[in-house]
Amino acid sequence: MRYPEFMVTLKKWTVDELLAMDKAGLLNPEKRIELIDGEVYEIPIGENHADVVDKLTEVLVKQFSGKARVRVQNPIFLDQADLVRPDCALLDAALDYRNHHPRPESVYLVIEVSDTTLAHDRGKKLGRYARVGIREVWIVNLNAGYTEVYRDPYGEEFLTQRGSSLAPLAFPNDAVTLL
Repeated sequence: MRYPEFMVTLKKWTVDELLAMDKAGLLNPEKRIELIDGEVYEIPIGENHADVVDKLTEVLVKQFSGKARVRVQNPIFLDQADLVRPDCALLDAALDYRNHHPRPESVYLVIEVSDTTLAHDRGKKLGRYARVGIREVWIVNLNAGYTEVYRDPYGEEFLTQRGSSLAPLAFPNDAVTLL
């Protein structure tokens, strides 16, 4: 006997649905949850990762105080299928984010600190950032000991440079040392 073929499709979530679940207390506030292409991901944070994010935050706050808002592991709305939590981001400081998460047009720079999440950050997340027009993404590659710089997206890809002392496109006179 032959059975009909069928496909199992997992539910794709929207940002509104994810935020409603969070508001209802269905998501663990201790977990770092992201929505990418409608799929929910729990992103681990190891000790080395956390230490680098802490140090990076100190550097960014010192360097960009009064020029940009430094956002640390908090949501950025890309579109209805994508709500990401980059490790750090530089945002337009003139805007008010009390009633909504930042949108791509208010993001100057996204920084991902990557060790166990390197493939995920370079793959799904980098493509999503490019697609919505975020001009610059830095991936601090803890495994290799350098920072990957992706600038001026077109389509799903960025041009790439490597370096450890870097200045964001939005602030070319403000270089920071990351590793």
